[in-house]
Amino acid sequence: MNALVDGLIAGYGVAVPIGAVSVLIVNLAIEKGFRPGFIAGAGTAFVDFCCAVISVFAGAAVVGILLPYETPLKWASGGVLIAMGVYGVLSLRRKAKTEEAAPKDGKVFLQFVAITILNPFTVVYFLALIMGNGGVFSYTLTDCILFVAGVTLASLSWQTFLAIIGAGARKHLSKRFMIASVVIGNLLVVALGINVLL
Repeated sequence: MNALVDGLIAGYGVAVPIGAVSVLIVNLAIEKGFRPGFIAGAGTAFVDFCCAVISVFAGAAVVGILLPYETPLKWASGGVLIAMGVYGVLSLRRKAKTEEAAPKDGKVFLQFVAITILNPFTVVYFLALIMGNGGVFSYTLTDCILFVAGVTLASLSWQTFLAIIGAGARKHLSKRFMIASVVIGNLLVVALGINVLL
């Protein structure tokens, strides 16, 4: 069970630090409710699952492939975050005038898969954790499966918690305060995108 615990620690380690994706999940739940927020979190957790699988079975090879493209990937990631933050702020006026239907689950899932996958350094994080454990982490197939399961469970539970926070805010905050929180959240996403570029 050590591998499962290692996976839980790794999953929370990569998911809990507040980043742009976390802010976007909370924002979506504030705007549209728990279900879209949960689906968005599931998309992010799916990417964490894929990264965990890659890291335990082919981590070194993938890191070697990605490292030469570190700078263009950073620029792409930062640019997308800035664009999404600006779009989120500019679209508030249109959303206030017309009541939009909740976005389709598949579209939200794929959108957050794409956003999360722009951060390829998650694989490096998992690989570093495995290498750092040295002889403590055994590379049996069972251990690899338990590690991946732990990462997925940790990531999905945290993303679900973020969706609950956003949905709770939607129910208990005034509309004006909700709009302000969405604006602040999107500006934070812009700031995080600028930080990636710098």
